[in-house]
Parts: sequence; C-alpha cells; structure tokens
Amino acid sequence: MRKSQRIQFASLGSGSKGNATLVSCGSTHLLIDCGFAMKETTRRLQRLGLEPEQLTAVLITHEHGDHIAGAGALTRRYQLPLYTTSGTKISGRIKGEVPDWRPINPEHSFAVNDLEVLPVTVPHDAREPVQFVISDGANSLGILTDLGSITPHVVRHYKPCQALVLEANHDPEMLAHGPYPASLKRRVGGDFGHLSNQQAADFLTQMDVKNLTHLVASHLSEQNNEPNLACFTLAEAINTTPDWITLASQDEGFGWRDIQA
Repeated sequence: MRKSQRIQFASLGSGSKGNATLVSCGSTHLLIDCGFAMKETTRRLQRLGLEPEQLTAVLITHEHGDHIAGAGALTRRYQLPLYTTSGTKISGRIKGEVPDWRPINPEHSFAVNDLEVLPVTVPHDAREPVQFVISDGANSLGILTDLGSITPHVVRHYKPCQALVLEANHDPEMLAHGPYPASLKRRVGGDFGHLSNQQAADFLTQMDVKNLTHLVASHLSEQNNEPNLACFTLAEAINTTPDWITLASQDEGFGWRDIQA
C-alpha cells in the first residue's frame, strides 16, 4: 500500500463470522479487532498490501469471538501491543497469554504514534465494550458497530466525524420472521444488541453529514438483512444515492479509502 499522512482505512471483513478494520496514517497501522484466525488475518492483510509485522498495534472493542478470535495468537507471534478495556481482558475470552497488554480507559484519549484514539462506551452485551473515534489531528474516522441503541453520549462523540463505519445489522421485519430462536431475536433487537437499518439511519440524521466524505454500512447480518436494503435506508437518511455508500462485506471487507483533508 502507499503511505499517506492522512487517515486511510479498509476492512478485512465484517459480519458475524469475523471483523477487522485497518486504520493507517503514515507508518502507523492499527488493526481494530481481530476476529479471524491468524492465518486468515494474514491472508486478508496481504490482500490490502500489508504484512502482519508492519502493524503498530491491535485494538479490541469487546470480547465476542467475531472480534477477538485471532488477537492473542497474532499479537504474540508478531510482538504487538494489544489494547483492550479491563473488562475485555478479565472476560477470559482472549486465547493464551497477552505479553504486551495496554489498558483502555473509556472516554480517555490515547496516542498510538501518528493517531489519537478516543474509546467511546457503547450499550452492548459485553463486559466493558467500546468503539473508537480515530483522529490524525485534522480529520476523524468513527468506527461504530456492536451496539443496540444510540445514546446522546454516542452522538456527541461521533457527530463531527468526516468518515464513518456504521453498523446496519438487521431489518426488524426480517429478524422477526427469520430463522433465529426467540431468545436470540430478543438479544439482537434489544437495547444491548445490534443496530437495525432504521436505527442507523436515525443516527445519521443527528450527524454533521455535510462534512461526511465516506459512509460504510457494516456488520450486516447474512440472515436478517439485505445489502441493497441497508444502503437504501442509510442513503435516504442523508439525501444521497445508495451507490455512494460503501458496503463492508463478510468475505471481502472493502478496499482502502482516504479521508480527504
């Protein structure tokens, strides 16, 4: 990949089978979540022009398997720092030892080389879940998935972002009539589950969308959503066309995007 002094971001894949997002600025390369086994993570990184040893750090949002499956092995093999909240660490879900664990304190920004990271507390059914707003000092990228409801706290932190990777997990009608057992339907659709298309769209109406250069629909359910439906719903909320919205797929993620200064 070419180096840039502006934020670039890409996805290794997004969905219930695994999640990982790359955020780069200059020689700083952050892997946000690592929900694929180490071999698969390496393959997907190489597809984006990066080797695992080039990573600067791995940051984890929460301890669910589709976000942490390969984190322990990858950070041990390549001697990378692993940033998580204390709740995520004590969950016991990270496999093996973590030689270089660095604690995340929600709502307290920290720097990783060229990038400043703000961890934002979100309502999700995990020990101490956070999502991230990442800035290079001029522009910011918001990564916002795995939350069941939008709070004023979330809106305040994400409203100024120039780029947004936003969960649009399910369509409520598809979820209601889909194959999930009743308990899982309640979990996914509850206040500590996952955002529906309409919840994501409602959130966008509270954003400063005039400054938005990229919008990515992510973490779509393969059983309870349709890409065209998700993109249409989000596009309608910000008065644009569905083809302007990037889709983060499970198998391919999405390629590099630059945040324009």
